[in-house]
Amino acid sequence: MSTHALPTYVNIELRRQLRMFSSVFFMVVLPIALYLIFGGMQEFATFELPNGRGNISGSVAIAFAAYGAITATAGLAGSAALEMQQGWGRQLALTPFSSGSFVAGKTIVALALAVLPVLGVYGAGMLTSARMQPWVWVTAGLIIVAASSVFALYGLAIGLWFRSEGAVSAASGMIVILMFLGNAFVPLSGFLQDFSVYTPVWGIMQLAQWPLLEGVVSDSQGNLTEYALWQPIVNVVVWVAVFAIAAYVGTRRGTARR
Repeated sequence: MSTHALPTYVNIELRRQLRMFSSVFFMVVLPIALYLIFGGMQEFATFELPNGRGNISGSVAIAFAAYGAITATAGLAGSAALEMQQGWGRQLALTPFSSGSFVAGKTIVALALAVLPVLGVYGAGMLTSARMQPWVWVTAGLIIVAASSVFALYGLAIGLWFRSEGAVSAASGMIVILMFLGNAFVPLSGFLQDFSVYTPVWGIMQLAQWPLLEGVVSDSQGNLTEYALWQPIVNVVVWVAVFAIAAYVGTRRGTARR
């Protein structure tokens, strides 16, 4: 394979994704708008956190940046699975560009796209009411981009199992519900708060928020709950395993049908 093939493919694929208005809207524009509505424009946005690391608006900015990054990686991975299932893999076999390079290129593009909502929401936060210590901005952003790769497995599994653009779009839409159930959008309480720790978004969100909140979460009544760091780590590891197994079974299922 030519040494220029992978960078060329990444460049073409990244530009193709950025030309798709619907993708850019749900990845970048919508998270910024939601941050402004639920964070930057609220009266409580400037309330400082007890640990002195930032304010409530900063926490909301992290949440919606994570939403955009997760949407980006899930959508791209799902579309990549569809491309491979619909014959793109056979086309690649006729060229010097290998399947491994295809996966590597998609991974690079997915991570690049995941950075965009982080930058967009962070920019909106800095221009409005969000305040965090400089190292918290950076650390939380890096965690968001890295952890969003978990949902690349989610998108891959959906694409391999259902093999339709409608299913991948529906799976991307389901992320909104998962974010709500994962206690990411609005503070939950009671059963929903207890249930949230078992959802696939909860661990990612807690890790992203950890530099700012240190595991302390408020429910809808203002009561505080403190989690240990091992809890979101276990959540992420378990859901990585679940999505990876689902993707693997989906691959085997597709092979068996042929």
